[in-house]
Amino acid sequence: MEHSRIAVAGSTGLIGSALVRSLLTEGHEVVRLVRRAPRSKDEVRWDPESGSVDAAGLAGCDAVVNLAGANVGSRRWTEAYKAKLRSGRVLGTAALAEAIASLEPEQRPRVFVNGSAIGYYGETGERAVDESAPPGEGFLPSLVVEWEGAAAPAQEAGVRTVFPRTGLVVARNGGAWGRLFPLFKAGLGGRMGDGRQYWSFVSLHDEVAAIRHLIDTDGLSGPFNVTAPQPLTNREITEAMGRVLHRPTLFTVPAPVLRAVLGEMAGDVLGSQRVLPTRLLESGFTFAFPEIEGAIRAAAG
Repeated sequence: MEHSRIAVAGSTGLIGSALVRSLLTEGHEVVRLVRRAPRSKDEVRWDPESGSVDAAGLAGCDAVVNLAGANVGSRRWTEAYKAKLRSGRVLGTAALAEAIASLEPEQRPRVFVNGSAIGYYGETGERAVDESAPPGEGFLPSLVVEWEGAAAPAQEAGVRTVFPRTGLVVARNGGAWGRLFPLFKAGLGGRMGDGRQYWSFVSLHDEVAAIRHLIDTDGLSGPFNVTAPQPLTNREITEAMGRVLHRPTLFTVPAPVLRAVLGEMAGDVLGSQRVLPTRLLESGFTFAFPEIEGAIRAAAG
């Protein structure tokens, strides 16, 4: 990709900050969307909950990437937190899509990459699913359907729109794995529930590389599962964590305990999602860390 100007919402999050580092390292210009008054020319004001975006700040950008939204797994799913999750993602996406559509055609980005999640598929058990599968049932699937649907104004304006449906990102400093690493390093790691549920993981390196691929590759639009090619069970991942970190994995967190601590969110920890990146592989993308041990080593680095 030649020198590009790329706007990023959610630039301080786990994936957003890694994406910004990757872009800046290669000499691209990054415009950060911020919720406060801009302090420099590379910042643009927005407020996803109220739906306001300084659309002029997006004019001339080659791409807009939206990775904003409260962390799904950071706390119990109270009704208030569910509302926050929904508003941040749905209203934020709608605000950006409408801002993009409001620009003159020659000023619009050529691509809108709107972060999404494999939560779209809900519980899949041992059944492998790819982008051709319908949405599941429950809070997360309904949220993702609404979230992706909010990008319609950009699509209707003729902007190529892509939805990277991200799995569990293997990273040391954030997301679900950010909470797992300290436990395993302390020798307190172990399987969750019966350990037979599938976890569809992706290394942070491959997550960023996939987003870059979706930005750069003309003709790609719609949903793309960003997960390693071979999902593993929680038991298999637990064993891999023990091997890589040289720690015992004797502990087990019983399902009733997880439900008591996590509430409704426990369904997604104990639930099984066996998700395949069919469209990403067909588009020519190559994973640097397709196996779990390599992904863990890269994160533990």
